[in-house]
This record gives sequence, structure tokens and C-alpha cells, in this order.
Amino acid sequence: MTTPHYAPPALEPGTLRVTPLGGLGEVGRNMTVYEIDGKLLVVDCGVLFPEETHPGVDLILPDISKIEDRLGDIVAVVLTHGHEDHIGGVPYLLKRRADIPLVGSRLTLALVEAKLKEHRIRPVLHEVAEGDRTGFGPFDLEFVAVNHSIPDALAVAIRTAAGLVIGTGDFKMDQLPLDGRITDLRAFARLGEEGVDLFMTDSTNADVPGFTPLEKDIGPVLERVIAGSRGKVVVASFSSHVHRVQQVLDAAQANGRRVVLLGRSMVRNMKIASELGYLEVPEGVLVDLKKSGDIPDHRIVYMSTGSQGEPMAVLSRMANREHQVEIGDGDTVILASSLIPGNENSVYRVINGLMRLGANVVHKGNAKVHVSGHAAAGELLYCYNIVQPRNVMPIHGEYRHLVANAALAIETGVPQNRTIIGENGTVVDLRDGVARPVGQLDIDFIYVDGSSVGKVTDDDLRDRRVLAEEGFISVITVVETSLGQIVSGPEIHAKGVAEADHVFDKIKPQISDALEQAMREGVSDHHQLQQIVRRTIGRWVGTKLRRKAMIVPVVVVV
Repeated sequence: MTTPHYAPPALEPGTLRVTPLGGLGEVGRNMTVYEIDGKLLVVDCGVLFPEETHPGVDLILPDISKIEDRLGDIVAVVLTHGHEDHIGGVPYLLKRRADIPLVGSRLTLALVEAKLKEHRIRPVLHEVAEGDRTGFGPFDLEFVAVNHSIPDALAVAIRTAAGLVIGTGDFKMDQLPLDGRITDLRAFARLGEEGVDLFMTDSTNADVPGFTPLEKDIGPVLERVIAGSRGKVVVASFSSHVHRVQQVLDAAQANGRRVVLLGRSMVRNMKIASELGYLEVPEGVLVDLKKSGDIPDHRIVYMSTGSQGEPMAVLSRMANREHQVEIGDGDTVILASSLIPGNENSVYRVINGLMRLGANVVHKGNAKVHVSGHAAAGELLYCYNIVQPRNVMPIHGEYRHLVANAALAIETGVPQNRTIIGENGTVVDLRDGVARPVGQLDIDFIYVDGSSVGKVTDDDLRDRRVLAEEGFISVITVVETSLGQIVSGPEIHAKGVAEADHVFDKIKPQISDALEQAMREGVSDHHQLQQIVRRTIGRWVGTKLRRKAMIVPVVVVV
């Protein structure tokens, strides 16, 4: 059931308005806008990766149009960490106003700066670290260290005249992290003592009982799998998963193998992480792809992108034999990541393709080669008990995750009427310690298709799906309306509907009869005649061929 849209009232002075424009009801395109006293603060601006229902689409953006007429009121964009679902939309926002300050940790800003360079945008950067406190307009911001699957992640505490809000960003509570940087629960407790009016928490694993396993347990598994592989090894992961790449480098070195980084984003991100000291590259382990041809298969590991089955990513191209690295018998492919909801079919298609080529495919379902970067239910319970918030609004997750997270908050004593399960566009006002929904905006998907942004509509995607699933039929007819005669045609061409064009020989006389009958009755407008053709062949195709093909009738009047 779709939530009805209704406009929020005018914002009263001293009230904080919170509006998520992405990230609720989905895993991706995270973006939340905070407003008070005429100024806006944006936290995160990410992308959502398309599913099979979005043919031809490269990325999906938050609905930035909702603040397009208020870009001058934005005091800053806070980026909690460097994953694409939190920073990928920044270039498209800054194309509209390039001087918006970007606030984030050292690694996060380095990753987004490299991305912006490709878009020829020179950003205004404001680097922060855990423990820092700084102000932008009416917003007083404090940053808290959180542990995630990328280094340098931060939660943000937002103090305003209306109260204190904490947005966790993506986080977990790994107590033995690879970089020694744990989630700062002492800071959460201190903020809890101050009084947290609204706690906005990561929901991605809220329906998973217990605690997220330790990241350090993955390294030995990777080392054993690589040690037992007699051919080449390919490890696929997110291009920003610095910790996983570190473990692969270490495992390769332990087994006397060299490592090749594959994929433009993987090479770029790991170069940045290495230069900033977040990635320690053992001497002599990394080798360029161009120089890898002379290395025996049993002495090499390829670290690639494509763990989500993206059609143009390296792993998919390997599975389709479209990459210079060829997979065959004795090779091992490790998918060192979790499945983003909606990508399951794409990933399994790649796995099947790799196994047909003879590869041994190791993934989270059959080996412990990945742990999540998100807090499970047990960790969230700890956070709620430590922070003791007055109001809770779960963020970052599909609807089932938001519901599970809200239930955890209620279990720890947060009143049900102070627990808000929102959607993208849900407008929440915070005033006098009470947060309540006051509006529901109509939020659209903004599609990036090649160089086009926002020009592809849902109708366009529906047409693409029809073309892909049902096929295409064109019908060309030339008529002389003054005589009521058909000069030539109907000529029918079809793609993806039937095996041969002669299948349509039976319907051609019916189309001719329908057109001649219409012309005898005085119909001469070619648009009307085209609709007659569309209805005639459409009924026949639906009845005889059981298809709902896209039909393009062309009637030329002479």
C-alpha cells in the first residue's frame, strides 16, 4: 500500500525538520536533509544501483529536485563514509552548486575528490576526524568514530536549537577491528547523558539476531582457500573495501602469489588508500595487469570489481569470456561480499557462468569469506540502551529492516509513538523533545542513463522492459484516403515475437479490411488510422501469440 502524499505545514521557527530523500525502503542512495531557521544541512548523497527492472540505467540518484530551488540555503554536505551509496550522488548535486562545503574524514574526502575530478569539479573540502566539533550555520556538528567495512567512517551528532540528533551512518561494533578503530560507545554514552532527542540508526542488519562476526576471522579463510587453489585466483569485492583488499594482499603474500588490481575504481581507490596509509601493500606483491602475463596461474591473484553481478564490471565480463583474464578448470573465484537486496539474480547468473567455465566459486553461502559491515540486532540493542533516545527513526534499509529496527527500539523502552517508521519523503519535525511526521513528499527515482540525468522516465523503462520481454512489431501501410484504398502494405516486421515474419500473413487481410472500412466511413487522419492498426494487430497478437509486444504502426497518407 502506497503512503498518500500530503504537504507539510510551514516550518515554525526553532523547529528542526528532517526529510530523508533516499535510503528508506531501499539499500542505497542515502540522503537526509535537515532544516532549521531557513538553512539546510545534507547528510550523505549516495546512489542506488539498478536492478533488472531498470534496463539501460547506470545509476539511480536521490530526488535532488526536492531541494533544487534551495541550493543556496545548503550550509554543508556531511559525508559519513566513502561508500558509493553515500557519496556517489555528490557530483550530480555539485553540478548544480559547486561551492557547497563537503565535510568528511580524510579518506572519505579523498575518495569523493577523485570522483569529482572525473566530473571536472573542484570541491570545497572541510576535513574532520572523530572528536571534532564544528559549526555550519545553525548546525553544531560533532563527529564520532564508528566501525564499518571501510576505514574512517563517522557518525554525526547534530545540535540545533530544537535538540540533539545522532545519525549513525553505516556502522557495526566489531571489537577487534583490523585497523584498531572501534565504534566509540563512550561518546554515544556521553551524548546520551546530554539527551538525544532523535536517534537515526543503521537498519541494514536489524533483522539478523546476535552480533556481526569479526572481520579478522576472514583473513585465515581467504589464506586457506588461496593455498588450496591450483590455478589462478580471482577475488571480487567492492572497490572501496580497503580491509578486504588488505586481507587479500596478505593472503597472497603468504602463499607466494602476486596481486593484480582489476577495475578502474578498484585501482583508483586502492591507490588513494595506499597513499594515505590506510592500505599497507607488501613490497613486491602488486603487479600491473600488463606485466602479469608471464606469471604462472598458480602464482597470481586478481582482485576485481563485480561482486554484485554488474553487467559491465570485471567479474561479469570474465564469466562471459569478454575479459583478457580467462577463467578455466582449476581456477578459483571468491566473492568476498554480501548480496545487496535486488542483485541476487545477477550474482547467481555470474556464478553459474563461472562454474560452466570450470571455476570453483567460493562465496558467503559456502565459506566464511565475508562479514557484514552493519550492526546486527544485538549491537543495536546495546546502542539503544546506551543512548536512551527520546525518539527513534530507523534509516538505511528496506522496509522490513526499518520495522525490525523499530521493534528493537521499542523493546528497550522507547515508546511506540516515539518510534517513526518512515519512507523516502517522510517529513519529520522535532520540537520540545517530540519528533512527529508532518508530511509525505512524492519522491521520484532520478535515473542516470549514459550522459542523461533525470530524462529517462518510468514510462521509458516500461517500454524497455516490454521490448526486452515481449518484443517489437512495426506495421507500415501506405493509403490513398480520397479513394479509400491501400496503396501498399501492410508490411510487418517483428523482433523477439515470432520465429518468422510469415506468421503474420493471417493478420494482414484483417488490417487491410479495418483500414478500408475506416476510410469508407470518412476517417482520413493518419493518427486515427494508426490506432486502428494498433488495435487490430494488438488483439490478434494477444490472442494468437499470447504476447504483449510493443506495436509501432505507421500509416502514410498519399
